[in-house]
Amino acid sequence: MKLDFWQVTDDPVEKVVALIAKRALGQGERVLVVAGDAEQRAAISRALWEGGSESFLANGEADAPGADRQPVLLAAEPVAVNGASHVILADGTFRDCPGFSRVFLLFPPDLAPAARQAWRAQDGREGVERSYFAQADGRWVKKG
Repeated sequence: MKLDFWQVTDDPVEKVVALIAKRALGQGERVLVVAGDAEQRAAISRALWEGGSESFLANGEADAPGADRQPVLLAAEPVAVNGASHVILADGTFRDCPGFSRVFLLFPPDLAPAARQAWRAQDGREGVERSYFAQADGRWVKKG
């Protein structure tokens, strides 16, 4: 499993989710976006739909009809009823996510201590490849 830690400093989380989701969908993957707060999920959904007429990303809530057919599914917990291989933890809270090939933890600077703790907890875990990304001058830079 690839485990990516993304420290979000310049852009709203919704924009970062859309960036990651668009790339994953372009690679033929399905995505689950996890955020415990319903308002945050609604903001993410709007950002995905409002990407423009040619770049909007269809999405829906996990408890809505047809959730299993959504390319991007929004949920409070990391349960991929849409068969997603990629999960984005958009609320900055790390959760163990077995069964996914790629996990993205998006976190703001104030949650960096918890992200560091989650990073350290992965030390020595077999099959886990970690990366750390930070924003610098509007670009994403791999730091570790």
